[in-house]
Amino acid sequence: MINIILKPFVIICLLMSSFGYAEHLETEPFSIGEILTFNSVTLDQQRTINVYIPNSYQQNSSKHYPVIYLLDGSKDEDFIHIAGLVQFASFSWINHIPEAIVVGIANIDRKHDFTSPSNNALDLKDLPTHGGSKKFISFINDELRPLINKKYRTNSTSTLIGQSLGGLLATEILFNQPAMFNHYVIISPSLWWADNELLNGPFEPTTFPQSVYIGVGKEGELMEGLAKQLHKKIAPILSNKSQVQFGYFENLDHTETLHLAVYDAFTKINYHSK
Repeated sequence: MINIILKPFVIICLLMSSFGYAEHLETEPFSIGEILTFNSVTLDQQRTINVYIPNSYQQNSSKHYPVIYLLDGSKDEDFIHIAGLVQFASFSWINHIPEAIVVGIANIDRKHDFTSPSNNALDLKDLPTHGGSKKFISFINDELRPLINKKYRTNSTSTLIGQSLGGLLATEILFNQPAMFNHYVIISPSLWWADNELLNGPFEPTTFPQSVYIGVGKEGELMEGLAKQLHKKIAPILSNKSQVQFGYFENLDHTETLHLAVYDAFTKINYHSK
């Protein structure tokens, strides 16, 4: 009889305790960095940049950090999951890469920004706004990088990550301005663009990056073949100067490959070397 009376009383007390806890619940925003917005003179556009700041940044005012530039860096694209990979790979007990600032370049029209002019009829039909890569590369090099270096405590090491059309742009920079970045992570590059223009052209660098990583998933004969051709083209030229790595992900398709491929790059490339 006593148990029958006590049970409802205990339940009521627990409910009151829960309500009391909820009334005193405090919340605050969760942030992993900053959002920069500025008007680009080169592009004549307002651009948005997402920046991940390492945990130690505010704790050690004398420390300077490498910078990882991420194409397709909008918050609803690849910025958040790549920033998470960078944090994980730089944990002291993992230590694949040093702590780094991640600069995600949010898109306005990636089909324009990441492509060179093309006369291919299918290119013209599918990507009618194409052809802006030269200006976009100037924007990155002449506006964005100086801005980041001025605002944040950066060191001289930088990485570029690009996938698909972003991989095409990263390859264009590697071929034409290889000294622009120390490390290139090129995933599933759309090298079919403009009738394989980049692959068919010369690769004659006079300066050399520290590393190039190329990755591709099970994406069909065309995409896989082009990625392998890129590796075959650059590896003999860079072999004595740069680390060159290739990753094939047979269980992943074009939409899935980026995340694991970037982590694979972090494990294979010696980011701690100069």
